[in-house]
This record gives sequence, structure tokens and C-alpha cells, in this order.
Amino acid sequence: MLTVAVQTLRTRWVSFLGTVVALVLGVAQIAAMGLLLATVLDLPDRPAERFAHAPAVVLPTDPAWDPAHHDLGVRSLPAAKGVSPRLLREVSAAGKPGDTVVDRAFYAQLAGGGDKDQVGHPWPVARFGGYTLTDGAAPATDREIVVAAGQARTGDKVTVLTAADGVGRYTVSGTVPPVEWENAVFFTDTEAARLAPRVNALVTLGPADSIRAVTGNQPTGTKAAVLTGRERHLADASAERDREALDNTATLVPVMASVAGTTAVFVVASTFAFAVVQRRREIALLRTVGATPRQVRRMIRNEALLVGAAASGVGTVLGLYGARWLADLLIGMGVSPPWFQVEPSLRPTVVAPLAAAFLVGLVVALCGAVAASRRAARIRPAEALGEASVDDAGMTPARRLLGVTGGICGIGLTAWIAVRSPGTVLSPNTYVVSLLVPVLVAAVLAPLAVGPLTRLLMWPFRRLAGPTAMLVRESVLTSRRRTAATAAPVLLTVGLTLSLFAATDSIGTARDNGPQQKVSSPYGLAPDGTPGISPRVVAKVARVDGVRIAAPVLTTVYTRDENRIEENDALAVDTAALKDMLKLRVTHGSLGDADPNSMVVPDRWGIPVGTRVQVLMADGTEAALRVSATYRALSGEDVAYLPPRFAGTGQYARDGLARRAYISLKPGTDPATATAAIGRAVAGTGARLTTTDALAASESTYTRQLTEVRQRSTAVIILLFCFVAILNTLLMATADRRRDLTVLRLTGATPRQVVRFFLAESLVTVAVGVTLALLASAVNLAGLWIALLQLFGTAPIVVPYAEMVAVAAASTLLAVAGTLLPVGAALRTRRGGAPDPKAEDAART
Repeated sequence: MLTVAVQTLRTRWVSFLGTVVALVLGVAQIAAMGLLLATVLDLPDRPAERFAHAPAVVLPTDPAWDPAHHDLGVRSLPAAKGVSPRLLREVSAAGKPGDTVVDRAFYAQLAGGGDKDQVGHPWPVARFGGYTLTDGAAPATDREIVVAAGQARTGDKVTVLTAADGVGRYTVSGTVPPVEWENAVFFTDTEAARLAPRVNALVTLGPADSIRAVTGNQPTGTKAAVLTGRERHLADASAERDREALDNTATLVPVMASVAGTTAVFVVASTFAFAVVQRRREIALLRTVGATPRQVRRMIRNEALLVGAAASGVGTVLGLYGARWLADLLIGMGVSPPWFQVEPSLRPTVVAPLAAAFLVGLVVALCGAVAASRRAARIRPAEALGEASVDDAGMTPARRLLGVTGGICGIGLTAWIAVRSPGTVLSPNTYVVSLLVPVLVAAVLAPLAVGPLTRLLMWPFRRLAGPTAMLVRESVLTSRRRTAATAAPVLLTVGLTLSLFAATDSIGTARDNGPQQKVSSPYGLAPDGTPGISPRVVAKVARVDGVRIAAPVLTTVYTRDENRIEENDALAVDTAALKDMLKLRVTHGSLGDADPNSMVVPDRWGIPVGTRVQVLMADGTEAALRVSATYRALSGEDVAYLPPRFAGTGQYARDGLARRAYISLKPGTDPATATAAIGRAVAGTGARLTTTDALAASESTYTRQLTEVRQRSTAVIILLFCFVAILNTLLMATADRRRDLTVLRLTGATPRQVVRFFLAESLVTVAVGVTLALLASAVNLAGLWIALLQLFGTAPIVVPYAEMVAVAAASTLLAVAGTLLPVGAALRTRRGGAPDPKAEDAART
């Protein structure tokens, strides 16, 4: 039957064209996503920057620490502590005098500095990053600095913002060429030690083996690694930023791959099955001339193998270019770093995804063809011609079982998330995939819904004059399989985009309006061109009469759990001030019971009020803190509140800056006078006075950006594929109906009436798809409504009507184009659309 399959493809290649297009695009999509994932897992080595000219770098680290298993910005305990005095002494003793250079990295910014990393260093370490003086001299006194050319000129007196001093005045003693990775300010070694006591790393000029012997003998908690070669990049600040960007990529791409891949496989399989169903008459004729069911199945499998191999080969090539386009798209959206590229090569990380996509294309083609071939092969020769001329209901027992099972699982999953695990909706990786289930189930059960929906949709037109409405209604009802197949891409397009867009907007709105985000203070401080607010600036504002201020500083609390050290986010802040300014949903205890030796923790941690917890701060200090209260927190927002004496320690010890501050006025204070005084106090300090509403809006924009990028970029990929699927499926379905067109012409229909009939039928098909999409999305949004109600106490379901109308309109236009193009071509093949004599004979038969 292989020869028959080859001859069939040669003579009926037009019938397989739609299947080939769907398979090529599906394989290309899977290959592109696989390449992106493989690239994330096998990144190229990045060159060293700040230590490119250093023989070796000693960096405090924990060999068992895998940053991929921890939150962004959290460092191991040795890395957070920095180089200990003992390690500094032993490394210095292992080499010659002067062979060890201390490196410190801390927040230091010229007023009005650029948007690159604003960082201060001691001058002696500058040469290892390739810095050389282009003008002036090295800083000789503690009030002199060296900056990049273009930021200031030699001899200028400039303002430098730091965490330790807030605002300081320095004289520029020299300049160095600017670099891409940072805007550096170089101080004397003494001044740098005063501004930042913590030592980040050591540059050693001695033998690396001797230094490794020293670092290997350090006690637990003070371990360090000796970095040489390309490993020196791990000591660069950009290594952490790269990890953050790649973490966003690694989080986004699997979601996109799972949703888009599932959609592609479903559409390709259904398209191939539909192509086989369209040939039921041809297969039935083979049965009448003696072909056995096994031969029919073998022929269709061979056709699927040939089509799948050719289409998958083209798809893998397109997938390689598609992966590069997607990488550029992610870079343009700010998700991936600029150097993230997909390059063609023979490496396993490139070959494996392409080979996997090729195999997926073959398997999907075979599965889609085999399922339909079994139904066609069961036709008896005696009834083959009669059976081939009538479409069936399209619901096999297997499909019915799959649809019912999927419906139960989909509703059950939605209910479980809504009632038992509402926090799942805040996790894009999990929740986006769960949105697929009701939509795919609706597509599987579509043939069952075609009849009732068609009768409902056509009911308003039952009294229209003329036979068009009746013909359209009966045509759809007697061709439910074809209608369901052509409505499926519309269902997927509208259903998935509606669920994704509405979920994104609803969750964002609920976060903005939820009680966890309610701030009772009327004013706040926000960074103004700086990464944060200095403690010195907070102290200046606190000295203004009638003003109370709370400025949480993000830090890390380390706790010992048996033989492991676990880390948790924390905010160091005056708890008494916090009580008046931020409405925490306290579940046990009271914020009023807080003291300098207590902390407030989320109830998710499961620590009872009154318990004393031994905590370890990143600077090495230990404290036994009593839990004075617990509060209800959302996933990702469960931080502990510590006394202000811990501000400046932990993961942000490099800068010790507050990301925001809340300000309230004491009773009797004149708001105009107080705000004017606050404005004078923060002038030129890198902070600005704002209202809490504006502060919350800016924070909401920041926190929602990545989530929106994730879900909307996923929706864009789905839209592009489904739009092509809509056009492709309608072209296949309409092009195969030349006999229906001839029957209409034989009964006296004019070309205009024929076009009107096919157009009305395509609109009914689109309406069926949109209706099913709304029903499936309603299940998703009902579950989301219940989950948000539990999480936030408010559940605004925000439907982006403008976007959804645009998507539905685009789907309708593509469906109309997919209908009118083949109908118009068929009408033009005969003079003025006259019936084809050969088709007349077939129609009469």
C-alpha cells in the first residue's frame, strides 16, 4: 500500500496541503520552544568583567548552594557575610606582602548618574577591571574620587549618594574610560572601608594552589572559592543580573511551550484527522473494489508517514529561525538579557530539540490519521457509498469517554484550585496550564454541542424569507463533524486568549484592591533616579516636626533546620510605626506587643505566637527573637518584620537602602507645612515625596509587569498559530465542498446566493466556536472568582472587552476569507459559475 499512498499524494496533493501547513507550523513551534529551553539550560560562558585582569579571585561561597533553588537576590550565608577577617589574614599570609587586594562593592551614585549599575569600589582594585586613568590622578585623600569620563571632569566638586552618608561632597581627582557593565565611583581604600565595612572578594596575585589550600581549611559558614579563568565572571555583579533575567526566561518559556505546544498538537492532530474524514468517499470506494480494512489502515499510515516526515523536516528548519525570532522578542520585552541568542550548531542542545520536534510531528500525524482510518476501515463494502455521502455525529465512544473524563477532571481541577488551593492562581507556571483544560475539553466535546447550539443560534432567523437560513441550519446539523472541526480553532483562539487576558487583569486588579495592599498613611517616599532610599534620608525626614516614617529595608533571616540552613525574606522596620501605616491582617497576637527583641511573621510559616526563634543574620550576628504576632500573607509576599536594628544586614547589605517609605502625620500637624518641610529635607537626596496611591500604583506596575509579559506573550504565540489554523481549516473544509456548490447551482441558486450560503454557514461555525469558548472561559473565570474572593476578600473579574472583540473579529475575518477564497475560485472555474457537467453527474448519483 506504500505505492498507493505515494500515488495518492501525487494526485491529491491539494487535499493534503492544509494538513502539511498545520503540521509544519506545529513542528516549527515545538522546535522553537525546545531550542529556547535547551539554550537556557546550556548557556555560553560569559567573560569576566571587573576581574578580567585578575589572576585569581577569592569569593565567599557555599559549595552546596545552588542559586537556582532559591529566590532571586538571596545569597548563601558565606556570600552574604563576605570575607571574614580570619580568611583575609590567612590569604594575605599565603602570599607576598601586597599580593592581596581587598574588593568592596557598595551603592555609590553621582547625583544624576546614568541607568547602569551604580557602585563604589576602592581604587586599588580598579586596575583588575581594565580601568586606567585618562586624566588626573588616583584619589589621594578620603574626599577625592575617580569617576568615568563623561560623568564629571577632573577638579569638579560633585555630590555622591551612598547608604552610609546619604549625601556627600567629593572632588574628582581623575577620570577613567566608561565601561558597559557599571557606572563606578572609586574611593580611597580607607574611605571605601568606612562606607562599606563588608569585604566582597579578594584579588590575589599569589599561587592559586596555595590560596585554595587556605580557603579549604575555613570553618563552616566562612567557605570561599578561588576563581580563575572564566569562573571569575561569578564575582561580577552582572552574573546575578544575568541569573535574574535568565530566571525570568526559564520561568516564561516552559509556560509558553506547554500551552503553545499543547495547542499545536491538538490542532495538528485534529486537522490531520479531518483530512482523512474528508476522504471517506474515496476510502469507501477502495473498500468496494476489494481493499481490506488492514490495507486501508496501512495506506493511511503510509500517507501520514510521508506527509509527516516531509512537513516535520520543513518545520524543524523553520523552528530554528523561529527560535531566534522568539529570543529577539523576549529581549525586546526585557525578559531575557541582550546576549541571549540561539545559534545553529551541531551541539546536542541544538540537535536534540530539533530531533524531538521532528519525532513529535511524525507521532502526531500518525495518531491523527490512525484514529480516523479505523473508523473508515470499518465501513462494509455493501454500504460504503451510502455511508460515504453522509457525515456522522463525529463522536466515537473513545472521544466521548475522553471528553466526559476531561470535563470531570477540568471542573474538578478548577474547583480544587478555587476552594482548596486558591494561591495557585498567583503562580503563572501552574495556573496558566490549568486554564487549558476546560478549553480543550470543550473542543473535544464540540460535536455534541453543534446541534443544540446551531438550533439556538439559528432560532432568531427561522422566519426570514427565502431558503438560505433553512439550508444553512440543515447543512450544519447534517455535517456536525465538519462544523466541529472548523469551529475548534476559533474555540481555542477565543477561549485561551479570553481566559489568559481576563485572568491576568483580574489578578492584577485584585492585588491592587486587596486589603494586603492597603496603606493607611497618606504620604510616602519613592526613589528618584536611585535604587532606594538611604537611611540618612529617612532619619532627616523623621526629624521633621509632626512626622512619623517607616522605611522597610529588605533583608534575609537565616534559620537552622536540623543540619540545614534555610533563608526567608524579612523587612527591618519600626514595628510601632508600621502598625499605624500598613494594614496587616493580623491573625494571632498584636503588633502592639512588638519590642526590639521580637518579630512579626506570616501565618504560613506555622510558628505560634510567643515562640522564640534563633535567627542568624547575614553579618554573622545571632539573635533569639520572640514571635509577637502572625499575619495572613499571600504566596510570594510572606516576609517577616524585624526590629530596625537589623536594617542594613542581609542580602542587601551592599546598599542598605529602603525601596519605599510610608509617612503619616501626628494629630494637629498642618499637612501643607509638613509636606513642604519633607520636600526640603529630601531635595537632592535621590528620594521624592509622593502620595501612597501613586506609590502603590508604581509598585503595582512593577510587580505586574513580568506576569503580564508571561501571559500576554503566551497568548500572542497562541493567537498567531490559531489564526493560521482558522484560515487553514476553513480552506480545507470549503475547498472539499465542490459537490455541494454544484448541487446548489443545479437547484437554481445564483453565484451570489451560493456565496451568501457559504458565508452564512461560516459565520454560524464561528458563532458556535465563540459560544463554546465563552462557556469554557466561564468555568475558568468562575473558579478564579472564588479563589480571588478567598485570597483578597474581593474578586473583580476584569474582561478586556476591546481586546476580545478584536480577537473575535479577526477570527471571523479569517474564517470568512477561508470560505470565500475557495468558493470564489470554484465559481470562476466555470463560466459565470455554471455547473460542471462531471460534477452534475456525481451530484445526481
